[in-house]
Amino acid sequence: MSLQSRLDEMKSKFEASAPPETLAIMHKATKSINVSGLADRAMSVGERAPDFRLQDVNGEPISLQDALAGGPVIVNFYRGVW
Repeated sequence: MSLQSRLDEMKSKFEASAPPETLAIMHKATKSINVSGLADRAMSVGERAPDFRLQDVNGEPISLQDALAGGPVIVNFYRGVW
């Protein structure tokens, strides 16, 4: 099963069980991103990202190059606990 298929399946399961008010907020945010043009400037499938260094979930620095040494990488940004 491809990554896209897995993501589509996860999205369907989430949307089937999420509260309607949560879905409304998420869909509004997605529409806002698309209208802003940010989605059009996002990297495309297969496009090579420049190397960068960030903190991992444990606060340890890791570079994209180091992470790619272990296989494909998904970069996820989140706010964490405020």
